[in-house]
Amino acid sequence: MNSPITPRLPGIRFVHSPGPTHVPDEVMHAMQRPMTDLADPRVAALISACESGMRALLNSPKSDIFFYASNGHGVWEAASSNLGSDQHTLLIAGSGHFSDQWAIQTEGLGLSVLRTPHTEGQRINVDAIESALKSDTEHKIAAVMVVHTDTASGITSDLLAIRQAIDRAQHPAIYVVDVVASLAATSFDMDALGVDVCLGSSQKGLMMPPGLGFVAVNDKAFNWSHQHAKHRFYWSWFERKTPVQSAKFCGTPPLAHLAGLETSLRLLQDEGLHAVYARHQRLGGAVRAAVNAWSTEGAVRLHCQDPEGFSNSVTAVEVSQGIDPEALRTVAREKFQVAMAGGLGSLTGRAFRIGHLGDMNEPMILGALAGIEAAMRVQKIPYGDQGLTAAIAYLAEHTP
Repeated sequence: MNSPITPRLPGIRFVHSPGPTHVPDEVMHAMQRPMTDLADPRVAALISACESGMRALLNSPKSDIFFYASNGHGVWEAASSNLGSDQHTLLIAGSGHFSDQWAIQTEGLGLSVLRTPHTEGQRINVDAIESALKSDTEHKIAAVMVVHTDTASGITSDLLAIRQAIDRAQHPAIYVVDVVASLAATSFDMDALGVDVCLGSSQKGLMMPPGLGFVAVNDKAFNWSHQHAKHRFYWSWFERKTPVQSAKFCGTPPLAHLAGLETSLRLLQDEGLHAVYARHQRLGGAVRAAVNAWSTEGAVRLHCQDPEGFSNSVTAVEVSQGIDPEALRTVAREKFQVAMAGGLGSLTGRAFRIGHLGDMNEPMILGALAGIEAAMRVQKIPYGDQGLTAAIAYLAEHTP
């Protein structure tokens, strides 16, 4: 009888999507711990360790941390439903595919959404945010909601510039940041940036399988939500702000994911956050060096057109008309064991994406780039042949 499962190939498959990312063995082992009854005091200790560890990672010691058994789309809904009201509007800053999806999902809740314009290949338009806030003399805009790193385009926007624009407009809007793709890859200081709410999920820089989301909320946002937000239950911060474990999760806590998170936070702290950010910047620089070398033949190029916007998490690579990036991805995955991501939204069929975040090091990046080069050769895509050389030179020059 033939098995429908593809036979195992030797070695490992290189996972270079921007999520899910490679999961360290220590995290996987932690998630395999036996289940226990919820009255066990070790459960309370685990939840407390995860909450305090997230506060330390975000550098926001007084924020409330709310966990959800969800992906990033779930915590989008948590933020929108806790900050939306029939009398207010949520401003979602245009930054590409994921800000568009957040806006569509929020409108699906029956909430009013204002979107700012976005130019492909560029960071968030800060001037458009400031102009919208200055025009809102009645302060109907309850929150400014931004995606720090748009995973589809590989572009990271300037959070401090947005905070300064809100301040210049003298607007009381709550500042909400999606750090799904940037957390633990790019420096983020919630309190120093004046962020009131941030949200993220487990499958990227936190080095875990998908399935655990979080929202961090300061007093300003919590109090506004309690006074103004529409009725909600499962996503509600108010019911979850409690010492009662079952209420914290609106039911059974996701114990395996919490065990994994506790371990991943310890791994990040052991490496040192400055070293973590420097490693991601170094690996992203190596990927961009390779793509720039490949681009000399004119068939591929970096999508991001703003040198200040390059992401530490993922690099989007545009292809010329007539090149099928999905066929390239298939060859890379099936023949050379390198799994990367395709284009999303307006970049569907126009780009592929190389993830370089999470539990990642230099040999893994070089192996991925070699596999992608091999796939381009099989697909007869013209590329400059100095990509690996350029990446190696970059890493050698930037090794601490």
